This record gives sequence, C-alpha cells and structure tokens, in this order.
Amino acid sequence: MTPTSRPLYARHKRTTLALATAVAAGALLTTGLTTGSATAQDSSGSTAARAATPLALSPATRTALIRQADAATERTADEIGLGAKEQLVVRDVVKDADGSLHTRYERTYSGLPVLGGDLVVHESPTGKSEGVTRATKAKIAVSDLTPDVTKSAAETQAVKRAKALGGTESDASRAPRKVIWAATGKPALAYETVVGGLQEDGTPNELHVITDAATGKKLYEYQGIETGTGKGLYSGTVTLGTSLSGSTYQLNDTTRGGHKTYNKARSTSGSAGTLFTDADDTWGTGTASSSSADQTAAVDAAYGAQVTWDYYKNTFGRNGIKNDGKAAYSRVHYGNAYVNAFWSDSCFCMTYGDGEGNTNPLTSLDVAAHEMTHGVTSNTAGLNYSGESGGLNEATSDIFGAAVEFFANNASDPGDYLIGEKIDINGDGTPLRYMDKPSKDGASKDYWSSSLGSLDVHYSSGPANHFFYLLSEGSGAKTVNGVSYNSPTYNGSTVTGIGRTKAAAIWYKALTTYMTSTTDYKGARTATLNAASALYGASSTEYKAVAAAWTAVNVG
Repeated sequence: MTPTSRPLYARHKRTTLALATAVAAGALLTTGLTTGSATAQDSSGSTAARAATPLALSPATRTALIRQADAATERTADEIGLGAKEQLVVRDVVKDADGSLHTRYERTYSGLPVLGGDLVVHESPTGKSEGVTRATKAKIAVSDLTPDVTKSAAETQAVKRAKALGGTESDASRAPRKVIWAATGKPALAYETVVGGLQEDGTPNELHVITDAATGKKLYEYQGIETGTGKGLYSGTVTLGTSLSGSTYQLNDTTRGGHKTYNKARSTSGSAGTLFTDADDTWGTGTASSSSADQTAAVDAAYGAQVTWDYYKNTFGRNGIKNDGKAAYSRVHYGNAYVNAFWSDSCFCMTYGDGEGNTNPLTSLDVAAHEMTHGVTSNTAGLNYSGESGGLNEATSDIFGAAVEFFANNASDPGDYLIGEKIDINGDGTPLRYMDKPSKDGASKDYWSSSLGSLDVHYSSGPANHFFYLLSEGSGAKTVNGVSYNSPTYNGSTVTGIGRTKAAAIWYKALTTYMTSTTDYKGARTATLNAASALYGASSTEYKAVAAAWTAVNVG
C-alpha cells in the first residue's frame, strides 16, 4: 500500500485535510529475529557495523538478486507459512557486507493485492533463515470474493470524501480496485478508490479510500501526496551537473541518473513543464524574483537533488531513490503563490511552490532532501501516510533532510536540527519544525501518547524527530554550528548521544530492513533496536542509547 505523494507541511487552518479520523497503523511484528550479528564483535561493535552495513549494488547486481528471489517466491511462501492462495511479489533486495540478504515482498491473495501484507525475509550469509518482519500477523483467509455489495459502494464513499474536501463528484473518477485489506483488523475483501482534484492550498489530491466490499463501510483512508555553476537563493554559489545539447546547456545532471529540473511557470497541470536551458552554463542570480522564468529557484532545487543523491550513495551505497541508478526529476514555480512542496510517486518527482508573493520558493536544501526521502521511504518500508506510520514517514524525511544538510557542509546553509529554517513559511524567521523540542512549533508533540495517531502526520512526527535528536546529540542544553538547543526528556533522564552519523545509519537500516508499511512507534523502537544490534551488537553502547532515547520520548 505504497503512498504516492507527500506535502512538506500542513497549515493549521487545513483541518479538513488532516486525517484526524484515520485508523492508527498496526504494529510491526517480527518472528525469530536474531538479537545480534553472528560476526565477532569488539567492544565498540565496529566489526559488526562493517558486516551489517548495506552494500552498494550496481543496477545489474540488484536486478540479478531480484530475479533470483523472484524465481524462488513459491518456495519462500511455503517456508514462511503462507496459504495456498497467497503469492509473493519481490519489491527489493538489500545485501549486507557479510552476505546477509533482506528481501522485501508484497503479497497477493487469489490474485488480488494485499494492502498491509508486505513483509521482509532475512537470510544469513549461508542462506539460513533469520526470521521474517511482517506488516501484519493476521492470517489471510477470505472465503467470499464475490460479495453482494459491489464496487458502487466504494464509488459512493469516494464521492462523499471528494465533496467533503471541497471537490466535486468528478474528482472521485478513478475506478475502484478490488483488494484484500489487511493493514488493520481482520483481513477483508475491499475496494480502493482514489479521490483526485486539489487540496485546499493547491496541492494535488490523491486520497486513497478503502471500503469494505461486503458492507460498504469505509475502513481506512490515507493521503497519497507527500508534502517536503549557479547562484541559489539559499545555497549560494554552487557547482551544478548540467549537459550540453547543441549550443544550449540544460539543467540535466547526467552524472546522477539524469536528474532534470523543469519550470512549471505557475501551472498546476500534471505535465513536467519546460526543461531549464541556458546559453552560457551560468545559472541564477542568487536573489529572489517573482518571475516565473527565474532560474534561481531551479539552482537550489537541482543542487538539493544532487547533494541528496550524493549523500545516499556515499553514506549508504544507495544508487538513487529506487536504488536502480535512475533519477527522479524536479519541478519549480508550481502554482501561484503556492506555499508548499511535495513528492509524488505517480510522476516520480519533487515539486516546489514559490511561497507568499512568489518570492520565497520552498527549495532549500533540507526541504529538497525531505521530499526526495519520501521517495526512498516509498521504495523501502512504504510507511502508510496516516496514523503513527504516517508520522514516522514524515519524521524519516525530516531526519534525512537534516542529515543531508550537515553532509553538504555549505557555509550558506550550515547543518542544523531545524526544518525549513531558510524558507520562512511563518513570516517571522522561525523554522517550520524543531527536532530538539518539536512542541516549539505550537502543534507537534515531544512525546508519544495513545492519541498521537489521530494527529496530522506532520505533527505526529514529533516524537521520532525528538528521538533522533536525542540519539545524535543527547539531552540538555548545547550549541551545534552556532544554534542553541535544549532537549528535554519525558522521564527526566539524561541521554548521551552517539553522534549523528551512527544515529542516521541506525535509522536507515531500520527503514530499509526492519520496517514495513504498518510500523507504528512501538514497531519503530523494535526496528531501530534490531538495526543497532545488527550494526553494533546487542550489548553495545549504541544499542543501549537507542533504548534510552526511545524511553526518553515515552516509547517503551
């Protein structure tokens, strides 16, 4: 049930679009996971870290591993105890330095997609099973695949939601798809319908509505839109990857999978727009402009894409968003005074508005990295964009948005634990979100509570952002790169950080190896502890720090 697109933030006034009634995502369930690496470990866990670090796979090697797993899906389904009507579909394979394999699958039942049926099978270097991480432990057994209530009920639900969001009946135009719903409750035959149109602030709408095929009752809904040499407004003078076509330069980075930057010129249509070109390969002015042809926003977007590509490749060996060596693309100057940015799976692209007055483009480095990371999440854990899993989805983008900013080491935009501090959405110079104490934004939560899943995902991300800060830097007052922080804890404990590099490595391994579409906060704790154990050992300082940081945000 991979979401398709995500906006950068939710305005307080957009309460009609906050999925406050969405059902909280189910827990991550693991079976038989090992508590540590079989590789010998020294006291710091460095040997284990090397062994469990994901390898950089060439496109050919990755394709070969996927084909190998695909050829064995029937055997694998039998080994992990799936029913005769269930089949596995390979989504991705991660190979660690020691040869361990982690294969991620989707599931079908009698040929129907199972939403919330994804799982990860773990194998040792010798091919021995080391357990399965499942999105649901529920057994799938749907006897009646031809219920009396037909897809018309799903269409009715979709029309109802379209009108509730200020749209029209035509916005619910995508034909219902018959599926098995397994992410929450007892697995049931259902229909998935997508509501289109525009959200209140002009962001494209891709609201997925799941309707029980037997009763016509709405089971779940989640939003598919995930909102996220030249002179840039935020990045300063930077080197850009461009290409020469005839006598004209194009903003086309052929060294990083062919990332291209397009100009939407205020349009909100679904097209890519017009590719940016230039006569002398010197782009932008470094100053804000309300012109829809301005190159400065394009410089920042292109720079953000290339730095994020480099971060994932140099740090984790990940070769692009899908790890297949192919780039997404960027679109700037979207809409008129559009104050947001978003990632969309359907176009496999990042899109940026120009902000209030069309002079504050949302193209800062941490925002660009945030949006691209939504693509990484979509192509790994596939965290549902609703409830607690949606908050973890947003937090993942914030976490790597901050990590990329530190990685860039750009004097014009030094690394920090503030999200969107350059784009001034609030109009008073304050950032969009704070990782050391999320509640400083007036809406996010510092700690987990049972009501967290009912919040907008941009606010339920708070405890995970707080966790990452504590794991990286520790609690209490400190100054990093000239920015003052003072991070509290739920239980009054003192947390000692392990450094941003190790914290990011743990989150990335958890995301790509141990999280699934339904992972909630309790599941995220389990996933990151499994990651810390694999990387550094179950008795390591890093493992203990992960446990302490989660306890400090009330996730036990």
